[in-house]
Amino acid sequence: MSYCTLIEYLPDHKKALHKAYHDLQYGFPIHDDNELFARLILEINQAGLSWETILKKQNNFRRAYDNFELKKVAIYTDQDRLRLMNDPGIIRNRLKINAAIENAKTILSPQGEFGSFEEWIRENHPKSKEEWVKLFKKTFRFTGGEIVNEFLMSIGVLLGAHVKSCIIYEQVLKAEPLWKNPV
Repeated sequence: MSYCTLIEYLPDHKKALHKAYHDLQYGFPIHDDNELFARLILEINQAGLSWETILKKQNNFRRAYDNFELKKVAIYTDQDRLRLMNDPGIIRNRLKINAAIENAKTILSPQGEFGSFEEWIRENHPKSKEEWVKLFKKTFRFTGGEIVNEFLMSIGVLLGAHVKSCIIYEQVLKAEPLWKNPV
């Protein structure tokens, strides 16, 4: 067994950062709505940038967005938007900041109907990538095809986070899934 090609060929000074995410997070199901929200927001912020940039800023994002607590982010004010726009530790993009706040509000709405964001995803599963993209674009802000694909792969809904020969692949398959059959 080996690792996914990306990890094997990274230079040593980058490998530790990526390997920690690859081995412990990428492709593993998340059962906490705040953490699902966190992953969605990190994927949104990655758009147009490298994933390495997001990994390096992940702790700054947690601090800036109140550890991605949905109920807190959903009630952010214009003052909070300004605070985030002036925070050099995160990605200071007005569209991405507004998307985080609006998406928190949107997630709280499915929580009321389905009980949780996780259950909303479960109730909509299974879908093809194209169907997921259409649903996310209709439901959330700043969720294009690549963002939705990476988000769903990163939480184990869509396969593809790891190649079959990767030593983490079997661990992901054995993890408690959010749903029975990923597509």
